[in-house]
Amino acid sequence: MASLQQTATLSLQSNLFPSGRAASRNPLSATIPSGPRRRGAHGIRMSATVATSYAIALVDLAKANNTLESTSADVEKIEKIFSEKQIHEFFVNPTIDIEKKREMVDEICKSSALQPLTGNFLNILIDAKRVDVVKDIVKEFEEVYNKMTNTEMAVVSSVVKLESEHLAQIAKQVQKLTGAKNVRIKTVIDPSLVAGFTIRYGKWGSKLIDMSVKKQLEEIAAQLDLGDVQLAV
Repeated sequence: MASLQQTATLSLQSNLFPSGRAASRNPLSATIPSGPRRRGAHGIRMSATVATSYAIALVDLAKANNTLESTSADVEKIEKIFSEKQIHEFFVNPTIDIEKKREMVDEICKSSALQPLTGNFLNILIDAKRVDVVKDIVKEFEEVYNKMTNTEMAVVSSVVKLESEHLAQIAKQVQKLTGAKNVRIKTVIDPSLVAGFTIRYGKWGSKLIDMSVKKQLEEIAAQLDLGDVQLAV
């Protein structure tokens, strides 16, 4: 694994910061599997390996160029952009010309104010036919970034957008619970909660604080379950 990650980092450096003429072939394709993702348990492990290698390589490059924070912000933007079904399907469609995909990357970089490094990274994924794992790369990048900076990620889901002061209070509470130096908040709109909010944090979101009306209604419904009530005759 270490040699794969090191090779990926060196290859990314040569692609993101080329000297002279740009390479005609992406060297990442020689070290990291490209093409359609395999299915099944083995395919999932391979996808995770590929995503981890790309994520660590991007982190190393960002650190080397003192752009770790701005790159992290870019990765958050990428997550939102590729969560849109049409955009994701456009980039993974093998029938669409690579140049058209590059043009789309240029438009995304301009509209979302992404760094040149981030735009070049997306182009590398296009050349290597690995855009299909971009969401996995985002998760792996966040995992590496959070460990490196002692940051706890908390996902706050609510029916409506919460005010910044409320999010700040939530961040302070998560910091008390985890002891993390930093807390990053991601917000998600979830109408199914009816009202209130939930906070998911911990490794892979393993811990949950549920302050939603949905949970309260479920608890009330459980208490009103007539199957547990003994009726007097």
